[in-house]
Amino acid sequence: MRYLVTGAAGFIGFHTSLRLCQLDHQVIGLDNLNDYYDLELKKARLDQLNCVNKFSFYELDLTDISGISKLFQRKQFNRVIHLAAQPGVRYSLKNPMLYADSNLIGHLSILEACKNESVEHLIYASSSSVYGLNTKIPFSTSDNVDHPISLYAATKKSNELMSHAYSHLYGIPTTGLRFFTVYGPWGRPDMALFTFTKAILEGKTININNSGNMYRDFTYIDDIVEGIIRIQDSVPKSKKFSDQVEKSPAYSSAPYRIYNIGNGQPVNLLDFVNLLEDYIGIKAKKKFLPMQPGDLSSTHADTEDLFQAVGYRPSVSLKSGIKKFIDWYKDYYGF
Repeated sequence: MRYLVTGAAGFIGFHTSLRLCQLDHQVIGLDNLNDYYDLELKKARLDQLNCVNKFSFYELDLTDISGISKLFQRKQFNRVIHLAAQPGVRYSLKNPMLYADSNLIGHLSILEACKNESVEHLIYASSSSVYGLNTKIPFSTSDNVDHPISLYAATKKSNELMSHAYSHLYGIPTTGLRFFTVYGPWGRPDMALFTFTKAILEGKTININNSGNMYRDFTYIDDIVEGIIRIQDSVPKSKKFSDQVEKSPAYSSAPYRIYNIGNGQPVNLLDFVNLLEDYIGIKAKKKFLPMQPGDLSSTHADTEDLFQAVGYRPSVSLKSGIKKFIDWYKDYYGF
């Protein structure tokens, strides 16, 4: 089939595009190549993809509605995997308008194009951050997520609501995936694993928020991609309204679904740092800071819905995943 992968130069988009090509699909990658983080890393990912015969790339911004529309008309995509967005909880506190453009207008642009060209399935990235002030653990898609604590989270919740409206109005099958703390080779430089590894290797201090009293459901990139690949074949269908729909906002009479993709085994931040120190072989210099605005103190994914739908649960251990990342980091940066 012919896929559009938005955010193809990004972390998850790169790995997803590569996997789709390996499965012999044709992949058109789209990215605006912004400078939110190291542009050379994004280009290096694209260099890897451009060596694959099934991949082609377009530099295009999601807010270029005319350009997006023309691309959809020319390419006639079977399915769309929409991973492009302005990421970052803390960055959204300082640069809110970027999130309105990329995450709201950009998502609407993709929905409109999918509607106009009758795309058979839109899969898009949501986030564990939508759980906000929820205190029930683990986080379940059957829980309401009406209390976001960052603008980034609010835009991701908005994406889910916009998608539901289009699924209901126009019959577009949409699936939102709430990712939990994704990590691994070719990862984002603004994420904890990347920043901590860089600082430890360079002998610099790492900042540990909330005095280390934080838990994260770290999910290895291969598990995320496997979930995406399986879910894209599980196309939602319209159904009669039922008690199940009333009980869970993840269901609908429209062709719409929401799933968590997470490892399901939260790890304390200090234990995470200890693993890093063990594999790198250097003790970290630590600076303990208070809780940062917009951060969740704990994330923990309930993935039962995902398992019921596609028979899959993420399984890569944190020990294995960290080792793979550090091996990649040392090779890529020449340590």
